Amino acid sequence: MSGNRFSDRLYRAAQQVWESSHRHPFLTELRDGTLDPKRFIYYLRQDYVYLIDFAKMFALGGAKARDLETMGKFAELFHSTLNVEMELHRRYAERFGLSREELAATVPSPTTIAYTKYMLDAAHNGSLAELVAALLPCMWSYREIGRAFARVPGALDHPLYREWILMYSSDEFGELTDWCIDLIDSLAEGLPERELAVLEERFVVASKFEYLFWDMAYREEEWPV
Repeated sequence: MSGNRFSDRLYRAAQQVWESSHRHPFLTELRDGTLDPKRFIYYLRQDYVYLIDFAKMFALGGAKARDLETMGKFAELFHSTLNVEMELHRRYAERFGLSREELAATVPSPTTIAYTKYMLDAAHNGSLAELVAALLPCMWSYREIGRAFARVPGALDHPLYREWILMYSSDEFGELTDWCIDLIDSLAEGLPERELAVLEERFVVASKFEYLFWDMAYREEEWPV
């Protein structure tokens, strides 16, 4: 990284959190093919209901955009989330005997609700830049994880986790992520430091929620009785 782009600042600010995520047993066991399938299906169910709200972030981004090109790209991201990424989850669920209706009826965990409501707060009450800063850690960190795992010998041989790694290491997912990175750089240009600090906070907090999401899935978090 050159260090001159605002996205480089964001990356450095969240780097320690991301490294902790990479070392989390949920991800290291997924990479090694030893993750308990029960934990994976719990993750899939929670991630599916998370993605419903994540898709809304792209719809709101399109509404806040001021040019047709940006509106069109957000529409592409909206479509990709609903019809590509979530379709992968639906196919996985079928392997476990879960119908699409059962998947969509998943009760969100406390962590899932906290994370999605944090992002939607940024989308509804903040600027377009705040919206992008809040959603970017999900896409960017998944791209980092997918590419790193795809390089690990044997990681793509696992019959259950191969498709997941292929999805997030794909060129298509990487291109959409790069567009969002470029967008935050464009939106941050010329902003005063107080506004840049808000964007950095949004990015770092969302990155911390990413870590908590992996941890939640590993623990199979439930609501207290």
